[in-house]
Amino acid sequence: MKIICTKSNLLSGVQTVSKAVPSKTTMSILECILVDTRNGEIKLTANDMELGIETVIDGEIVEKGMIALDAKIFLEIVRKLPDNDITIETNDSYKTTITCEKAKFNIIGKSGEDFSFLPEIEKNDSVIVSQFTLREVVRQTIFSIADNDNNRLMTGELFEINNDTLKVVSLDGHRISIRKIALKNSYENKKVVVPGKTLSEISKIVSGDMDKDVSIYFTDRHILFEFDRTIVVSRLIEGEYFNIDQMLSSDYETKVKINKKELLDCIDRATLLVKEGDKKPVIINITDGSMELKMNSTVGSMDEEIDIDKEGKDLMIGFNPKFLIDSLRVIDDEEVDLYMVNPKAPCFIRNAEESYIYVILPVNFTTVS
Repeated sequence: MKIICTKSNLLSGVQTVSKAVPSKTTMSILECILVDTRNGEIKLTANDMELGIETVIDGEIVEKGMIALDAKIFLEIVRKLPDNDITIETNDSYKTTITCEKAKFNIIGKSGEDFSFLPEIEKNDSVIVSQFTLREVVRQTIFSIADNDNNRLMTGELFEINNDTLKVVSLDGHRISIRKIALKNSYENKKVVVPGKTLSEISKIVSGDMDKDVSIYFTDRHILFEFDRTIVVSRLIEGEYFNIDQMLSSDYETKVKINKKELLDCIDRATLLVKEGDKKPVIINITDGSMELKMNSTVGSMDEEIDIDKEGKDLMIGFNPKFLIDSLRVIDDEEVDLYMVNPKAPCFIRNAEESYIYVILPVNFTTVS
């Protein structure tokens, strides 16, 4: 095999697929990126058996073939070569020569025949969203998936399609994030749980362009995302997702309308007094026209008042400040509405259309005078 391509094209392709290279594996072939030119295009592939990424890059194919190259070494070599054309040439014993200007590397590859190719997915009935939309819904929900495997369903996000609406849900036992997106067309109803790792990597790859689309295909076990000249295939998480609807109540005793930036900045300031690993709640005291936020820690104490519009009862309630910050940061509205029932019941942050809903469980606290 012999190919010639620009450094920028090659680096972009290698960086894209390397997101599917496992950090730990007992199969050394999975630590490689496959370079395959047998079908007249330069195709790069990586696959960790849960997540697979394939992308096509521009370049000249002098001689067709394929080779599997150690992803870490390959990426570092390409990254540090001069900004010029790169030539990759292999022989029958998998010796690979990578040259650029006066730099020349010789590394030993592996047979491409041993590589684990991506599963074949039948491309029927794609659901189409813009790259911008996909990246945004992931950004606005991914932070509330669980980061351990105690319950695998919590490490993924529910993608539920109902006619012309896409609903994305994540939860970790302490909070729930929900985003609803209107689709341009109506589709058959679907409900799958996509691994958080897959969505996190996709959000780094998609351009975020409003005018560029992502086609999403579903099978019983896999989901496939296709955009630009890249394909991402992921296993789904099996199992019945949690019944979110029964956790969502429209009842409230206290409703607060507040400037989002003021509230976010105030909570952010309160966390200055919290040491790493400390679990100190921010205590919120809601009265007519005013919300007082208090923080007490071993470092010191802080309190601050913010003007609000309030409906209903006065209330004192405590929250993990990080959970509030995570949710408020991804809301684009200037003002937000908070709905609460009592100090033991969840707080709902939602807009009138319910295109976003963030549910945060309160925490117990002791008041200090």
